[in-house]
Amino acid sequence: MTKNNRLPLEFYKQSAVSLAPLLLGKVLCRKIGDEIIRLKITETEAYAGEQDTACHAHKGKTARTSVMYEKGGVTYIYLCYGIHYLLNVVAADEDEPEAVLIRGLEGISGPGRLTKALQIDKTLNKVSLINSNELWLEDGAQLSYTTTPRIGINYASEEYRIKQWRFVAE
Repeated sequence: MTKNNRLPLEFYKQSAVSLAPLLLGKVLCRKIGDEIIRLKITETEAYAGEQDTACHAHKGKTARTSVMYEKGGVTYIYLCYGIHYLLNVVAADEDEPEAVLIRGLEGISGPGRLTKALQIDKTLNKVSLINSNELWLEDGAQLSYTTTPRIGINYASEEYRIKQWRFVAE
């Protein structure tokens, strides 16, 4: 297994809004047993810190959200609706709680479906995408995309519900 194509730490140390479209076309790699599955990222959503009322860090640092306060390049995985694990890539610098939700991969639409297909659960929370041998990102061709408002955030303020922070590869 080569680490040459992995995305470096510096790549993750930018705002979630900047990082989210740049992740389109990058390759999510998951090692399961002796097999390495590599799929291009096709859909993302940005969550931009405590001011973003749709972001889990909106109410401050908690045991659940503490990983979002780490420097970029680690995973934030949580259970949604008690059913689906969702995979997020922590962005920005330490104490800037931002993350990008990975919503889709080539051939897999939906954040819960992709974690199920790749056997991603809470045991991979707080994993370094720089050093992990189980889950990492590799470079790939940048894809063109469209933007829309994020999905499933009716609880957020209108200002943040309408932001075009969902990025979908064309």
